Formats: sequence, structure tokens, C-alpha cells
Amino acid sequence: MPPRHVALALLVVLLWGSNFVVIDVGLEELPPFLLLALRFVLVLVPAIFLVPKPDLPWRTILGVGATMSLGQFALLYLGLSLGMPPGLASLVLQVQVIVTIGVSALVLGERPRRMQLVGIGIAVAGVAIVALGRSGDVPLVALLLVLASAATWATGNVITRKAGASSGLGLTVWSALVVPVPMAALSLVVDGPERIVDALTHVSPLGIGSVVYTAVLASLVGYGIWNSLLARHPASDVVPFAMLVPVIGIATSVALRGERPSAAELVGGGVLLVGIAVANGVATRIADVARGRRRGPQPETAPITIASVVEDPPAERDVDPAARPGTA
Repeated sequence: MPPRHVALALLVVLLWGSNFVVIDVGLEELPPFLLLALRFVLVLVPAIFLVPKPDLPWRTILGVGATMSLGQFALLYLGLSLGMPPGLASLVLQVQVIVTIGVSALVLGERPRRMQLVGIGIAVAGVAIVALGRSGDVPLVALLLVLASAATWATGNVITRKAGASSGLGLTVWSALVVPVPMAALSLVVDGPERIVDALTHVSPLGIGSVVYTAVLASLVGYGIWNSLLARHPASDVVPFAMLVPVIGIATSVALRGERPSAAELVGGGVLLVGIAVANGVATRIADVARGRRRGPQPETAPITIASVVEDPPAERDVDPAARPGTA
């Protein structure tokens, strides 16, 4: 990858890793389901009038939206609102890679490789260490909600893979159609109209900034750049950057929110990341990239322009959805 594309990949990592703290800030002023509804209204408008609808059946688009967007983020936001630290959430959510492998085996008949099974075992051990050694500030129900969020995201990965589609910006935008109305209705039932009106009329610039950041920077810009990179480079070049998302998530949470992970959470998180790296073949991919670079300079790739970010990237390569980190 040329240096400017490496810089873009690092920008996406920064946007996605910091996003967990931004959500946590927004939850101080807005109820979780209302915050989520507002986020996806901004994802939809005006992008849905600019981004073409993916060439997929509506049942696939709605299925991806119900899992990747509605289910994943509703559970994540609720978990954060109930006390899950944002840094730890950014780490635990990466379990989706492991769950995707398991669900793919059950639904698509994709038999896991031996190293994937080893990685799954290591990752499960890491989650167990986090769960058993978590600090008293982390409620078990919040941890379980984030794990459920990862499982829902993984289900969306499998739906996307079964459809044979590239998860481009168009799918991100159009699948968002299923989110605002159910989340607004649920917020109305759970929080009540008075709470909603009070939250909307007293929201601060920080609360508004949280909605704008999560919708525009994390969802639209993040996915646009990431999928453009995947369209121009092998997954083995791009995917390893995703391992930095929880690192940024924890670092920003410690710096900005005063999060202090326990020793067990740090150890368990490290074990979890090792398991994900093994299951996802990151070490092998990095070695392949290094060998490729030793063979000599690679051809220059097409530049990433505004048009390439707005449009869906061409499905030039079969990119494993398990390797795609989602935004938070």
C-alpha cells in the first residue's frame, strides 16, 4: 500500500476506535435508543438520495440492517448505557470475528481451518478471563449485551456473505432504513415522551457532536474509505489495521473518560486479540505482505477520490466479511 493509503487506513482506525468514547458522551444526554435513531437518520439523509441502492434483494438489505445496524448497535448502546466501559466494549466487540467463523460453519457449511479453531479457543479463553476478572464497575449484564451485539453483527456478516455481495457504502446507507422508526418507537415506550422532549430540547453541543460524529465520520466516512481500500488492495494488506481499533478505543477511553482497566481485563483482552489474530490469519497475512514487498516495488494503485468514497467500491476481490471491522 502506498503511504497515503496507509495514512487513510490509520485515519479509519482512529475514527472507529475513538467512536466508543463519543457514543459514551452522547449517552450522558440522550437515551440510548433515541441516540441511535438520530444517528441513523443522519446516516440516511441526505446520503440515500446520493448513493445508489445495492443490486440486492430487499430481504437481504433489510436482513443486514436488522442485524448489523439495528441489532448490533441497539445492544451496544444499551450495554454502554448500563455501565460497560467504552474501551472494554471496543475490545469485546471484536468477538464478532470468532462468532462469524462459527455461524458460517453452521449456516454456510464453511468448515473452519485448524488454526481458526485454535484461534477460537484462545479467544474464548480471553473472554472468560475478562468476564471473571472484570472490575466491579462492569456489570455482567452490560458485558453480556456487548457480547450479544458481537453475535448479532456476526449474523449480519453471514447474511452479507451468503448474498455474495461486497459490503459497500450503498449497503451501509440503504440497510439503515430499518433503524430510525423502531428505535424511536422503542425509546417512546421505554423513556416516555416527556423524557424524549426534555432530552432533545436540552441537548448540548457535545450531544449533537456525538450524533454527527457517529453518523458522518464513523459510519459514512469510515466505511467509505475502508471499502475503497479493500477494493484497491488485497485484504491481507488492509485487514491487519483493524487490530488497532480496540487499542485506540482503550487509549481514548483511558485518556478522556478516566477508564482504568483491571489487570485481568488487560490480560484477557490481550489473549482475545491473539486469538482473533490467529483465527483471522493476520500473522500469515503480514508475512505474505512482507515477502511481497521484498520481491520489489508494487504497481501504483488508483487514488482514492471523493467519487470513489461516495460510490460503492467494485467487488473485485472476495473479502471475508469476518475481516471487516464495523463501526461502533
